[in-house]
Amino acid sequence: MGSAASWPAIIAGAFVAAAVSLVLLALGSGLGFAAISPWPGHGVAATTFAVTTAIWLIVMQWVSSGVGGYITGRLRTRWIGTHTHEVFFRDTAHGLVMWAVATVLVAAAAAASVSAVVEGGAHAVGAAAQGNAIGAYGVDKLFRAGPAAVGDQGLGDARSEAAHIVANSLSTGTVSDSDISYLVELVALRTGSSRADAQKRVDEFVATMQDAVIKAKADADAARKAAAEAAIYTALSMLVGAFIASAAAALGGHLRDEHYL
Repeated sequence: MGSAASWPAIIAGAFVAAAVSLVLLALGSGLGFAAISPWPGHGVAATTFAVTTAIWLIVMQWVSSGVGGYITGRLRTRWIGTHTHEVFFRDTAHGLVMWAVATVLVAAAAAASVSAVVEGGAHAVGAAAQGNAIGAYGVDKLFRAGPAAVGDQGLGDARSEAAHIVANSLSTGTVSDSDISYLVELVALRTGSSRADAQKRVDEFVATMQDAVIKAKADADAARKAAAEAAIYTALSMLVGAFIASAAAALGGHLRDEHYL
């Protein structure tokens, strides 16, 4: 007695579902990139983008699983002399197996695009380098000389020491009072400004660096939450896809038997 599984139909439906998934994924990525913008006041909000992404994932699973399941049901081998309840179970099982094979195919295709992750890492390194450049600029601005500036002797050492203080504050999250007082003395000495003006410069500089740290932590927390939401949405969409694939395969098999001559 042959196997009850029609593997040619399952594989054919899985390839169709995987192809439709990739097409819809590319379309959704294009629409998503068109909807976001780095400019303030332009593009959709982060919450709206997350919601639309979740909806698109569900639609993508719905369409691809439905098409693949229907193809599997219509192409599977007809079971002669089998009870209708058993036929229904086998059809839904075929749809579920097709969905599993298609999911593995899409996951393999996603893993093959690891070069995109590497490219993203390169962009992250570039962003970090840009952040270092901004910090260097802030130190330069801190020691920007005025008309009454003293000579530049020891200016390089002062900047290096200030940069070390900034690096330590970024790691600890605070700037100690002794470091602030020391920076005020350095700025007053190297720029020729009054102590009050030096204090103002240091306070503004420290506030700017602390704001940058707070923003970086907020961005990291937002990214963490977005990743968690994306994982939940992906799991839910996959469950929807499994159900749709099973139902579509049952429908396709029923229509095939109904029109079988």
